[in-house]
Amino acid sequence: MSETMYVAASGALVQQMRLEVLSNNLSNINTVGFKEDRAVFRAYLPGSSEPIKGNSENQYLPTNFHVAFEGTRTSFSPGQLKHTGNALDLGLDGNGFFCVKTPEGVQYTRKGNFSLNQEGVLSTQEGLPVLGNGGEIKIDGRDIVVDVEGNISVDGKQIDTIKIADFPQPYALEKVGDTLFVPIDPRVSEDIAEGVKVSQGFIELSNVDAVRVMTEMIEVLRAYESYQKVIRSVDEITSKAINEVGTLA
Repeated sequence: MSETMYVAASGALVQQMRLEVLSNNLSNINTVGFKEDRAVFRAYLPGSSEPIKGNSENQYLPTNFHVAFEGTRTSFSPGQLKHTGNALDLGLDGNGFFCVKTPEGVQYTRKGNFSLNQEGVLSTQEGLPVLGNGGEIKIDGRDIVVDVEGNISVDGKQIDTIKIADFPQPYALEKVGDTLFVPIDPRVSEDIAEGVKVSQGFIELSNVDAVRVMTEMIEVLRAYESYQKVIRSVDEITSKAINEVGTLA
């Protein structure tokens, strides 16, 4: 395969992976607490396994570099808070995560559309217990009030405080399914969130910007088509070189 063909093929593959990431973001635009992913790429010089350092703003990048998809990076920018009026819906205004008890240990989420399970324990929609400072939060009563500090009162009596954890930024967290996160490095411990406010009767919407995502998808499709044209052109030139060059008239 010629160098030009290889570069064009790697570019087309990268655009395909980028489109998959954008499509997943768009499909989760209505998922409460969803955090969008952004594709991460690395550029390599031909014959080198070391990525090119720097960026196009302060370093010239040669036109014949190879590009590889390195994975995704999650954007933890806040989503808009939407009023629901449901006493068990909680939104976070500021940095921090709700703590959820799972079979794999404590995990973290911004998805605050909670409910009560059969035992009266405050839980996620998937039935996972939400943790307070005293552990699982059992609610036995009708008048449920949660103040901005996360203190939970039932029928006028405070029973617990929602546990809200935070981590050093930029967040080194990875998704483990359904808006749940865990630290990439298991040795990293949680901190107590500071300055965060709890809004009862609100949920945090996805932070996906539909207009921007669709605009990027159009750009990706155009770039992919351009790479396809380059591949076809190189293939035609190679074919002529093999079949016609050197042929006696």
